[in-house]
Amino acid sequence: MAMGIDSRNRMAKRAAAEIKDSMIVNLGIGIPSLVSNHLPPSIDVMFHAENGILGMGKSPEKGEEDPNLCNAAGFPVTIVPGGSFFDSATAFGMIRSGYLDISILGGLEVSEQGDLANWIVPGKRVPGIGGAMELAKKAKKVIVLMNHTNKNGKPKILKECTMPLTAKRCVNLIITDMAVIDVTERGLVLKEVMAPYTINDVIENTASSLLLSNNVTTIT
Repeated sequence: MAMGIDSRNRMAKRAAAEIKDSMIVNLGIGIPSLVSNHLPPSIDVMFHAENGILGMGKSPEKGEEDPNLCNAAGFPVTIVPGGSFFDSATAFGMIRSGYLDISILGGLEVSEQGDLANWIVPGKRVPGIGGAMELAKKAKKVIVLMNHTNKNGKPKILKECTMPLTAKRCVNLIITDMAVIDVTERGLVLKEVMAPYTINDVIENTASSLLLSNNVTTIT
């Protein structure tokens, strides 16, 4: 099922609702990078980047880019008041010490136990797992944003991941173009459905068992 820009931003907006005032949050590459566009001005957040920024701001206006200031994907950013920048070792020290309240990552597959695969498609050349392993395992809460199915229409939420893992039992919340799913010790719990999809659509496109919350709501 194809996912257009509207559904990408709807997913990002839903993820932004998980962010509370004064949190330290790391945004991954891709759909997670859109999350900051959906935060209300009243929410004061310090965005962290593993290349060495705490207090990352919005993208600069064209012509005002600082070539020495970019996010982990290499795109130019700004610094909010009170923000700082430092070396990558310090950035990873913050991650490994458990200072991140939320890490929002993209995903290739998530298992019903909360295992995450998000760094390599077998047969394709990639630079490496990077900081995804630490971000997945050390943040207090891990949210994964991804399509519910792959480009061939196959489920990406599985009983067990088939791709190389980034980390085991690390995902707390899955937000897709079809649904919002909690990862719990009882299993995966369907909380919300993205219109125009139905509960049955989600079940049919999920390759693992799904429990239903007492009140499954619809996001329009």
